[in-house]
Amino acid sequence: MDSPLFFAKILLFGEYGIIKNSKGISIPFDLFSGALKLGDLNNNKINQSNLEIKKFNHYLKQNFQENEINFDLMDKDLQNGLYFKSSIPTGYGVGSSGSLVAAIYEKYFINIIKNEININSNQIFNLKQIFSKMESFFHGTSSGFDPLNSYLSSPILINSKKDVKTTLTPNQNNNGKIGFFLIDSEESSDTSILVKQFQKNMEDSDFKNIFQNEFISFTNSCVQDFLDSNFNSLSINFKKLSRFTFDNFKMMIPNKFDLIWKNGLKSNKYYLKLCGSGGGGYILGFSLNIDEVKEQLSAFNFQEILRY
Repeated sequence: MDSPLFFAKILLFGEYGIIKNSKGISIPFDLFSGALKLGDLNNNKINQSNLEIKKFNHYLKQNFQENEINFDLMDKDLQNGLYFKSSIPTGYGVGSSGSLVAAIYEKYFINIIKNEININSNQIFNLKQIFSKMESFFHGTSSGFDPLNSYLSSPILINSKKDVKTTLTPNQNNNGKIGFFLIDSEESSDTSILVKQFQKNMEDSDFKNIFQNEFISFTNSCVQDFLDSNFNSLSINFKKLSRFTFDNFKMMIPNKFDLIWKNGLKSNKYYLKLCGSGGGGYILGFSLNIDEVKEQLSAFNFQEILRY
């Protein structure tokens, strides 16, 4: 089967905030990828993936018209062993379902919006709406940004739910000290459960007020600082975001990270935040001296992702 690779993604900023119209930035993460393949259904792993796509196919038939998707081809491919060959870890906040959604859209939708250099903001917004509807199968609700990032394979700037565009990010410096990194909880999480918990928290007026007045403000500042390459200001606002998360999103922080999260806030050597919905998977970090922090956090499968 001739199917392109679709990369994982990292939401640098915007977790939970983009649900409530904050800014956000998402970047491709080419360490992991996935592609549609045909394989032997006697293989347990292939069979499990095939069964999951069959459930997704059933959902698509209920939510899209026959003139939108080539269901005949998809049904035929499913019978012939369609599966998603992926290295993207599930439940890690790096877009495992988003890459599958992007792959299904590219292969089976009839009049697709092609990923071209001259793609405009209206087309990007329409893609987001389609992807949101598709990925809701996996998470209950979805912003659509994960599959959008995977499909476009480009950094995405989210100004609001209706204002989304590709963007340029600061040029990296391999000799620089400033950097973003991931550390591994070695456990997966369920995004749908965590999003439901967040929505329940938002019903509390006190939580809603501080989330809107503080968390979204910190997130928006981080996005702007990053785009402006203002890393000293970013460090200050990243710390505010880290502190807010530690104080108000306890359920989303794996217990094993409590101490090192607090140590970062206390030492000012590094700061941590959620990577996606949290609960497990990766934790995202930022430091003005990434080489020093790499030694401190080496036990957590430290993965450098950006350096400036």
